[in-house]
Amino acid sequence: MLEKSVIDGIANELYEAEQSRTTVPRLTARYPDMTVEDSYAVQNVWKERGLASGRRLVGRKIGLTSKVMQVATGITEPDYGIIFDDMVYENGSVIPHDTFSNVRIEVELAFVLGKQLEGPNCTLFDVLDATEYVIPALEILDSRIEMQGRTIVDTISDNAAMGAMVMGGTPVRIGDVDLRWISALLYRNETIEESGVAAAVLNHPAAGVYWLANKLAKHGTRLEAGEIILAGSFTRPMWVEKGDTVHADYGQLGSITCRFS
Repeated sequence: MLEKSVIDGIANELYEAEQSRTTVPRLTARYPDMTVEDSYAVQNVWKERGLASGRRLVGRKIGLTSKVMQVATGITEPDYGIIFDDMVYENGSVIPHDTFSNVRIEVELAFVLGKQLEGPNCTLFDVLDATEYVIPALEILDSRIEMQGRTIVDTISDNAAMGAMVMGGTPVRIGDVDLRWISALLYRNETIEESGVAAAVLNHPAAGVYWLANKLAKHGTRLEAGEIILAGSFTRPMWVEKGDTVHADYGQLGSITCRFS
């Protein structure tokens, strides 16, 4: 692994980039031997900086849940990042575009936990039992690292590209709908850009949640009751520019709308 001083320095660099709305040179170009474990160590230091500044951890995001994205990045499992309280927007929000860099939108489901989840032997059924409700959500991707040539190591270090999320639509209890067949139509400025079905996320949108609980167990932590877990996108990322209006139609689960100013 990289020396702790190097990991701390990278985390501080990313923290400052977030504050100044800028991007930093690609990490893997500067540290070619950097590993996935190094990148999670960077993310953890970045998280601690945020907590020390008064931000509150309210959940996690899971990325790289589709097979096509795993093949493209050369990694065989998902990744994860942190959701702070100031990253959560309500349905209908007007969101300052300049808050983020390289803004993209993904369509997801959010699992809100009613019980804690702890690995190492967490299963799909444990997730379904622990979930208070599921609600449609949009993830706003943000890149504090230059995107050209970026690898999974860069992305994980950059909090798995988590920028913010928008919650909306209709909350549903487990068992009220077949989660695998929840679908969505994603519009930008009244034009449909993407569509997808939730089974594209590891064959069941809850699968990433138990993967995450088991992954966190290796780091000595767990998912707590009340946390929001973004379970992974079932559409490709959609680029968003200043002035764009985004609308996601989840059918029986309602819709989400936001505008970037």
